[in-house]
Amino acid sequence: MNNDALPSGGTASSRIFETLRQDLVRGRFAAGEKLAINALRERYQVGLSPLREALNKLAAFGLLVQENQRGFRVPGLSEAELEDIARLRIELEGMAFERAIVQGDAQWEADLLGAAHRLKRADKTQDMGEAWEALHTRFHRTLVAPCGSAWLIRFIEQLHDQFDRYRRLGANPPVIRQPLDDQHQKLVELALARDAQAGRALMDDHIRQSFDVALAHYRQHT
Repeated sequence: MNNDALPSGGTASSRIFETLRQDLVRGRFAAGEKLAINALRERYQVGLSPLREALNKLAAFGLLVQENQRGFRVPGLSEAELEDIARLRIELEGMAFERAIVQGDAQWEADLLGAAHRLKRADKTQDMGEAWEALHTRFHRTLVAPCGSAWLIRFIEQLHDQFDRYRRLGANPPVIRQPLDDQHQKLVELALARDAQAGRALMDDHIRQSFDVALAHYRQHT
């Protein structure tokens, strides 16, 4: 079977959606690339109906562009778009983290400490593979989890996917990663101290520094 065949569990549509979503974020398809339906069916060992359902959903999420009568293609990349994504992340993620600090309970504190510990252990390996990426995503989701708005979390997750298309264009050596890793720990400390104002300010700076890294990767890529 093809190495890209879908994992087991869940419906065929949900599985191909998640697999394709990850591959698009990872950059396994080039920006602007047209996706051939038959090639995707062969690559992922999936039927036409669930594949089309997943592609339509990915287009609704902005990870694909649907062209009238011509199928789907991967969205392009631009510096202006990256700036827009980062600006929205600062506004929405900062607001969500501020709310989470105010509203989070003891269980959230425990979840946050656990997510931070697992990410810190992964940081020590200096290997930004898929395991690290999954822990990094979980950590950021945990930071904002008790913000009180499912829509706000949904928008933030979509922005993360779009942002990561740029961030993952290149590798991050330890000299680049270390300041961001240090900020992860500080975000936890401010959350536990219930310092919403300082927490939001640090989240803003964290996203700005991440933007600088993603922008450098984009400029090197183009």
